[in-house]
Amino acid sequence: MLRVAICAPSRRLHEEDAARVAALAADYPGLELHFHPQCFLSHGHFAGTDEQRLAALVECGNDSTFDAVWFARGGYGAVRIAQDAIARLAAPAERKTWLGYSDAGTLLGGLYRARIGQPVHAPMPVDVRRSGGDEAVRRTLAWLAGDRSGEEPALDSHPRAAFNLTTLAMLAGTPLMPGLAGHVVLLEEVAEHLYAVDRLFFHLSAHLGGIAGIRLGRIGDVPENDVEFGEDGEAIARRWCARHAIPFLGEADIGHDIANRIVPFGLARGD
Repeated sequence: MLRVAICAPSRRLHEEDAARVAALAADYPGLELHFHPQCFLSHGHFAGTDEQRLAALVECGNDSTFDAVWFARGGYGAVRIAQDAIARLAAPAERKTWLGYSDAGTLLGGLYRARIGQPVHAPMPVDVRRSGGDEAVRRTLAWLAGDRSGEEPALDSHPRAAFNLTTLAMLAGTPLMPGLAGHVVLLEEVAEHLYAVDRLFFHLSAHLGGIAGIRLGRIGDVPENDVEFGEDGEAIARRWCARHAIPFLGEADIGHDIANRIVPFGLARGD
């Protein structure tokens, strides 16, 4: 039996969403999900105070009876507790799989830098709220149960890492930024103007020297601007990659949608 702790380092999860995810998990008899009560707290924007979110994350990470920690949802907040949480993680955390995406990439990046456990870009419980979101949640449940068909296919033998563009750009230059030299970096974005995507690539590409390349996931839900930007996401990525001599390696099947696929950080399992 693989036991999975679920906590919410950023925004809260609704009880009805947790119930739907638990119902889906019943189809995977090898999994046992445990939603930490902190998931359902509310303190302004956040799932409880910084102290409550920090305590729950450390509790889940250091509990040796759990095999994985699955972040309930994204939304800004993890960065406020990430450094303190990582500093308090003990030996049991090093044996865990850590799963999430979007703002949860803050923690995945920090954990990868600290070499704590196996960070994995993967759909989260909150995705059950999307139209057709059961498909995304099942992808992660199946992966935890041993089915690797939901992984984003690797194109070569380089180690990989996957992030939301804004999240990784905000990590750049901070103590949470992982070393990504030699990696293929997969990036996606949602709900940003294209000029903001351009600005983010300007900043981030300057911090990615030595990587093996960038693959671009979906740039979704782009707001309408008063003036057409004149480039799409791929053109933006290609231009900044060319400026910094970073190979642009094409598309990646990740994004803020139900088709979002799974990317374990580092080398693919079995390599």
